[in-house]
Amino acid sequence: MNAPAIPSTLATASPAPSSWRLGELRFADTSQPLAAEKRQQLIAALSARLPSDCLVFDEEPLKPYECDGLSGYRQLPAAVALPRTEDQAAEVLKVCTALEVPVVPRGAGTGLSGGATPHRGGVVLSTARLRKILAIEPDARRARVQPGVRNLAISEAAAPFGLYYAPDPSSQIACTIGGNIAENSGGVHCLKYGLTVHNVLQVKGLTIEGEQVSFGSEAFDFPGLDLLSLMIGSEGMLAVVTEVTVKLVPKPALARVIMASFDDVEKAGLAVADLIGAGIIPAGLEMMDKPMTAAVEEFVHAGYDLNAAAILLCESDGTPEEVAEEIGRMKAVLSASGATELKVSESEAERLRFWSGRKNAFPASGRISADYYCMDGTIPRRRLGEMLRKIAALEKKYGLSCLNVFHAGDGNLHPLILFDAAKPGEFETTERFGAEILEACVEFGGTITGEHGVGIEKINSMCVQFSPEERLAFFAVKRAFDPHGLLNPGKNIPTLSRCAEYGRMHVHNGALRFPELERF
Repeated sequence: MNAPAIPSTLATASPAPSSWRLGELRFADTSQPLAAEKRQQLIAALSARLPSDCLVFDEEPLKPYECDGLSGYRQLPAAVALPRTEDQAAEVLKVCTALEVPVVPRGAGTGLSGGATPHRGGVVLSTARLRKILAIEPDARRARVQPGVRNLAISEAAAPFGLYYAPDPSSQIACTIGGNIAENSGGVHCLKYGLTVHNVLQVKGLTIEGEQVSFGSEAFDFPGLDLLSLMIGSEGMLAVVTEVTVKLVPKPALARVIMASFDDVEKAGLAVADLIGAGIIPAGLEMMDKPMTAAVEEFVHAGYDLNAAAILLCESDGTPEEVAEEIGRMKAVLSASGATELKVSESEAERLRFWSGRKNAFPASGRISADYYCMDGTIPRRRLGEMLRKIAALEKKYGLSCLNVFHAGDGNLHPLILFDAAKPGEFETTERFGAEILEACVEFGGTITGEHGVGIEKINSMCVQFSPEERLAFFAVKRAFDPHGLLNPGKNIPTLSRCAEYGRMHVHNGALRFPELERF
């Protein structure tokens, strides 16, 4: 069967007008569903290029794609494409470019900032079926995988060679490497081993026109501009990932964890800075406050100190001799910093039990609250205690509870605000609470995101952190890759008009709505 011809008037998307100034970008209207005739044209064109089981367009099967992990906003796309090959993905992009239909790339849907929230008038391009591990190269300590491969599956495939992939988000059993690329994901071991951007050698993908593009190389250096770092964390706004080459690292011979208890949260925060200041870079350095440890302990029975105002989990890995020496140094620093109790894991099972508590912080919160809103920001390490005091004040201001867990080593905090979406106005109150936390991050010298991305959740907070000139520069980069504004439009970078409106409403303690999106 021959594919139906795309109307000649739409065969090539219009070029960007030469009169456009720096940063100007035309976006498709995504607030309304496609007109019936155009939707039929889109579905016919996609149906001719994809097998029937690779295209979803009926209402009921579309519902799983109405949101990602940020479930507060949801809407149905016009269609969902699930290609099995790179060529099929390219055909989807060519059709959408020709018909000027927005495209939202999507991985496993575990993202927490709304980056994969669909558009009513657009197509969700899922990479979930591109899930082949193409090569494990132990001598080169690297792996080539498709974007739908789960994060943990890479380490499982590399384990027979004594290697693993270091970034380990809490969702690593489900999240995919393509999504990790989109958000520059981290994990509990990112202090020593780095974020996604530090562990990827090359990303291959497709432009909005369906053309192949490559960032980085399989070598440890490459000529030209560092576009690889630009691509990682770009939230599907520049290209659609089709292949990733990651670094693999040797599994350490031994790892042990110290659980350090503190009777004051500020002491715990200062102890983090003291460890780094002493020249110690733990393999993992995490912090939880008392309400969070209580929630986690009831869920997984990790053996946490329920009397402590805050606990630190400090891991050392390496040879047995290296671990013994570093554990001794860490215990000395933590004791001097005011730790009231130090407990060191005595077995691998106990070490994993300590970490199971931290990695189950989110589901533990879900057990005690109807809903929770997970924030993500970064501040200087020495200001962790100040931030916790600030959050405590905001709890009183908004009448909502907040559980706190931090990637303390790099100052990346994850407050979880507890609320009930069934209560009128409580989600909006929660949004204002979260926005104030992010503003405090900027005030304290940090940034509004560490590893969850901006998406739609933090788009207003971008107005707080970045000047109009900086935002125009962001749009200029976006336009260089996507001149038609079709890849994930309306995410990540706020327009000047949005920031002007946010500033006006913020004075009155309001929150800018997303009228085109349904709430809960």
